[in-house]
Amino acid sequence: MLTPELERRLEEMEAQAGGLARRLEDPAVAASHLEYARLNRELTALMEPVGLFRRYRKAQAEVAEAREILADGGSDRDLRALAEAQLPQALADVERLAQAVRESLVSEDPDDLRDAIVEIRAGAGGEEAALFAGDLFRMYQHLAQRRGWRLELLDAGASDQGGFKEVSFALRGKGAFGAMRYESGVHRVQRVPKTEAQGRIHTSTASVAVLPEAEDVEIEILDADIEIDTMRAGGPGGQNVNKTSSAVRIRHLPTGIVVKCQADPSQHKNRATAMRQLKARLYELERERAARERSATRASQIGSGDRSEKIRTYNFKESRVTDHRIKLTVHNLDAVLAGHLDELLEGLKQAELRERLAAL
Repeated sequence: MLTPELERRLEEMEAQAGGLARRLEDPAVAASHLEYARLNRELTALMEPVGLFRRYRKAQAEVAEAREILADGGSDRDLRALAEAQLPQALADVERLAQAVRESLVSEDPDDLRDAIVEIRAGAGGEEAALFAGDLFRMYQHLAQRRGWRLELLDAGASDQGGFKEVSFALRGKGAFGAMRYESGVHRVQRVPKTEAQGRIHTSTASVAVLPEAEDVEIEILDADIEIDTMRAGGPGGQNVNKTSSAVRIRHLPTGIVVKCQADPSQHKNRATAMRQLKARLYELERERAARERSATRASQIGSGDRSEKIRTYNFKESRVTDHRIKLTVHNLDAVLAGHLDELLEGLKQAELRERLAAL
């Protein structure tokens, strides 16, 4: 059975869903693509728990009706027999739907449906760390291909041997952020570098940050709050490299956040891309603030997005990948690097679901 507190919460969600459905019918809202998409995403996130709650109440009504018939001594004998036969199933339906409702309340975050912005930075380990950052980038490329997401490169700083000192990209597709948010944190690799003559295993790291992409209507950035610098793009080759000031760096003065982009020869396009990254960073700050205010459930180590948290180790000698948050080890390193992350991501999702259910 659901607690009275949960029932009140679900009734509020039901009313909210009705209000969103009415707003979506407003021609003025329909004319605004961004506003319509935002409201539709909020309504979509509400539909599963609200729909299950309605079925739960229907099952409760069937239980009450059967019990009323059985309690009435003057009821028709055949009707009493029917009620007696149906009552166990109706009670089971109530319990099953109550559990489904509880799970729906904690399994979906409206932001999970958003596109994702991913930033990978080489950490400890010098050139080997940069090569590992490149491995992670290609791993996510393969994952995007398998899931039908579109990958858009936003910025990249190549290393001398073909890795990345840092690289950022957007993943566009339904559920991109919901799946990728578990990747935030420090990834560690244990392997023998190509430059190691003695065959010794080295440990290197790369950090991954995954942000939900914000929409223009959600984050307002005042001109007075930012400083924009332009500079010549760096990197190998190309006629425009070091000849035109196409690279853009933006500093957000209230928060100190700095973003940069030099992926395109056009300064205008690089500025627009950097602003998208800045909005995603600011939106994530707001998400973290709201999460702290809501409850301690977001303090879970699973999917917390803490960039200092060592979340996963890739051991090449043993072909082993270990996710330390859920203590899950798989012995298929090549497959994981080829984008087959389903077992790890599903394990993280289920572990987070169990923790949220316990808190609920």
